[in-house]
Amino acid sequence: MEEKKEAIKDRKKKGTSLKSILGGDILATDFFRRQTKLIILVMVFLIFYIHNRYASQQQQIEIDKLKKELTDIKYDALTRSSELMERSRQSRIEEYISEKESNLQTSTNPPYLIKKD
Repeated sequence: MEEKKEAIKDRKKKGTSLKSILGGDILATDFFRRQTKLIILVMVFLIFYIHNRYASQQQQIEIDKLKKELTDIKYDALTRSSELMERSRQSRIEEYISEKESNLQTSTNPPYLIKKD
């Protein structure tokens, strides 16, 4: 009978059986009681680390999206700029005026500046 009691005491001292881990009895051991504040601090840091990682991933996704949008806008602006340059060329303007049967003509004299004194 005493041997059984000693065996039970030895198991309680070890406290590392699967039943004690799954049942939560391991948390009542002296080691975990002494280290409660440290365990809570580690858990808080772990939660902060996970949140920080998630937030940085979300920001990186947003940055990539904005970079793609910026590239698209730059290409659109380049396209519009080239279209405007094509439409504002002197030959295109002269062609447009001649289609409208206007009396306007291209000047044969070069432009000159009027200076104020």
